[in-house]
Parts: sequence; structure tokens; C-alpha cells
Amino acid sequence: QVHLVESGGGLVQAGGSLRLSCAASGRTSSTAVMGWFRQAPGKEREFVAAISWSGGSTDDADSVKGRFTISRDNAKKTVYLQMNRLKPEDTAVYYCVAKVWGSSEYNYWGQGTQVTVSS
Repeated sequence: QVHLVESGGGLVQAGGSLRLSCAASGRTSSTAVMGWFRQAPGKEREFVAAISWSGGSTDDADSVKGRFTISRDNAKKTVYLQMNRLKPEDTAVYYCVAKVWGSSEYNYWGQGTQVTVSS
């Protein structure tokens, strides 16, 4: 089992920045990929960004390219999402996720952290 706890959400003005953190515990060595999803009110959950175990490979959604950066510190068992130039449409609950080796889907989800961007 892997337990994920997000932090760092809050209220920020458009154009501002926030950094989300996701602390992992449990069998973290089994996590091949970690990432972030988000869900805005009335919308479906969507992929935001992901990073491989080594940190050498990342992927992010077109809507956040050039503004958001994902990184991980395996020694601290933490994944980060640096969000710059935030827009009101980035308002959502952000979820940390983890995929174990050999899995085609994300196996573990955090409880989520609210990000609100005011115009």
C-alpha cells in the first residue's frame, strides 16, 4: 500500500504561483510513476502532469505546458507541482497519484487539495 498526502493548496490571484507537495508513505519503492490530476466543479477529472521514478521522464497536459513543473525527491518521498502564471481556469481540487510498476492505471490517490485562483 502507498499513502499519499497533498499540501500547499490555497487561494491565489491570477498570475501568481503555488507549489503543491505530495508526501508518500508505505511501499513507495513500488511507485514507478507519480503525478497530479485535477477536478474542477462540474467537470471531469483531468490529467495534469506525471514523472517517472528516476525523474528523467515527465509529461504534462497542454493546458499547463510552460507554466507548471513537476519534480520529485525520492529521498524525501515527495513529489512537487510548481504552478506559475496561474489562471482562474486552474481552479480545482488537485490530487496526487501513483502508479506501481507494471500497472496501466494509477493505483493510489491522495485526498486532494483545493487550489483557487481569483481573477
